[in-house]
Amino acid sequence: MDTQKEALQRIITTLANKNDEIQNFIDTLSHVLKGVQVNSTKVLSDLDEEFDSLYSVLEEMKESMTNGIKQEQAHKTQELQNQLSQCTNALESSEELLEFASRSMDIKEPEEFTKAARQIKDRVTMAAAFRLSLKPKLSDNMTHLMVDFSQERQMLQSLKFLPVPKAPEIDPADCLVADNCVTVAWRMPEEDNKIDHYVLEYRKTNYDGLPRVKDERCWETVDNIKGTEYMLSGLKFDSKFMNFRVRACNKAVAGEYSDPITLETKALTFGLDNTSSHLNLKVEDSYVEWDPMGGKSQESKVKGKENKGRSATPSPKRTSVTSRPSVGRGSRDRFTGESYTVLGDTAIESGQHYWEVKAQKDCKSYSVGVSYRTIGKFDQLGKTNTSWCLHVNNWLQATFAAKHNNKAKALEVAVPDRLGVYCDFDGGHLSFYNADTKQLLYSFKTKFTQPVVPGFMVWCGGITICTGLQVPSAVRTLQKTENGMSGSSSSLTSVAQ
Repeated sequence: MDTQKEALQRIITTLANKNDEIQNFIDTLSHVLKGVQVNSTKVLSDLDEEFDSLYSVLEEMKESMTNGIKQEQAHKTQELQNQLSQCTNALESSEELLEFASRSMDIKEPEEFTKAARQIKDRVTMAAAFRLSLKPKLSDNMTHLMVDFSQERQMLQSLKFLPVPKAPEIDPADCLVADNCVTVAWRMPEEDNKIDHYVLEYRKTNYDGLPRVKDERCWETVDNIKGTEYMLSGLKFDSKFMNFRVRACNKAVAGEYSDPITLETKALTFGLDNTSSHLNLKVEDSYVEWDPMGGKSQESKVKGKENKGRSATPSPKRTSVTSRPSVGRGSRDRFTGESYTVLGDTAIESGQHYWEVKAQKDCKSYSVGVSYRTIGKFDQLGKTNTSWCLHVNNWLQATFAAKHNNKAKALEVAVPDRLGVYCDFDGGHLSFYNADTKQLLYSFKTKFTQPVVPGFMVWCGGITICTGLQVPSAVRTLQKTENGMSGSSSSLTSVAQ
């Protein structure tokens, strides 16, 4: 019976997964159909714009060339009319002189005839008719303004849609996910020297396999990539996977997207469990701050009139600190006394994980480490055999120490600006690093018998926790070579509580 139920359950699970895949494919097809309509409208509009632009260019060229012909016509007309006018005037003057010369032939008096003959000679010498060029200055030829658009006509008749770049190909084996950076590499299926640049799109997702149309996150774009690979850096891996796709573009058109790929970007992401933190801790997202009035504001409400007679009134600065609603305070007795502790809300049961912590410069005292969930309400990190931590004390006498099972080992190194915490649950390693230089500060070697949770203690100040980080490559290398160094818990010396 149980075997049959298990078999049926496997069938149900398989069917449910297949139905999920089909529904995702239906969503994809619907999205593609809508895209066909939208994109068709766009390319038709673009085609109209291109032809209108071409018509405009032709109209402008026709107008310019027409003006050229008209200007040439006006120039020739003006020059020839000027020459015609000069010739007409010269002809009239010459005809008048000819008539005067003809009349002079009839003069009988020798003196008058000599005088007339001299005048005629002088006038002939100065006559414009003998200075004229009897050749037109310009020809009537206009063939230099003729056109032959046969080649252009062939070009226009050969107009066709631009060759679209083929879709690039992304091989997941060529891609690299390390140190919260993703390097995506691709290649073209065939050489294309017309490609100007590439466009990469990516988005975070919690689904393996092909991207989902109805995914919760939008695609983000990196444009104008000149090479065939690109590195996205400084990412926070707060999802299990990332989708990637890329397309090639020439000067005018973009090709189809490559087949999308999904790369695993899993890293430990946790928040702070403010429902079980100490009353004197103000917890917001990834930040925790010591709040001296956190546990007293509710007492004043409970005692009522008892506080009226007291002269000590909290300062405006103290009362401005936002306290949690009184509804949630009743359940917040997880830690009390001087155990100013808050735990992470996610348990570590296997694998290797890494997170970082940065303290305020004026923080008086804080601890960073891990513990079992069974840590007592009055217990402090490192003072039990179920918790491990580094403790920083800047109050009175500055100390920096590794603590476990109520023993401490002083660390002869400077406290870094940011602490990196590496937890290898299966290997039993808990190591602390300078997050900037990746210098190993201390390493515990133990065997975790229960799931552990990140733990933090804060007094007089605040710390910020950064999660969603992969184990840095430098840390992985150090872990392989160091093998725990001298930081085993057995080397801790006893300290007084």
